[in-house]
Amino acid sequence: MDERLSKAIDFANYTVTLNNQKRLLKEKYQEELIFYHNGCQFTITKELITFVGLLVDKDNDSVVLTDDNGVPTRIDPLDEFYEEILNIYFTASNDYFLEYDVLKKQRSVEKLVGLEIDEV
Repeated sequence: MDERLSKAIDFANYTVTLNNQKRLLKEKYQEELIFYHNGCQFTITKELITFVGLLVDKDNDSVVLTDDNGVPTRIDPLDEFYEEILNIYFTASNDYFLEYDVLKKQRSVEKLVGLEIDEV
């Protein structure tokens, strides 16, 4: 096979694998941002964090929020809920960053899928 064609195929395989690994990391991150409270599901977003933070700043002890499925639930105490969603958001974001940073440094398909381990 022509060397240029071989290199082009290798690069195409690398690109497809890299994009798949990025997609998997993003899906994992989004799953880690799901929080269950009082039998309700909340996806932690910057908007939810900001809204709950505003309510905490206005000295609300409890509020009724609707979850991802439109189910209303009373959040009490609100400040604990706020701390929990902040903790989950930053933990998931930091994990995502660290895993993504490792991924972008891999320069072969084998390293991308974890078949080849770098020597330290």
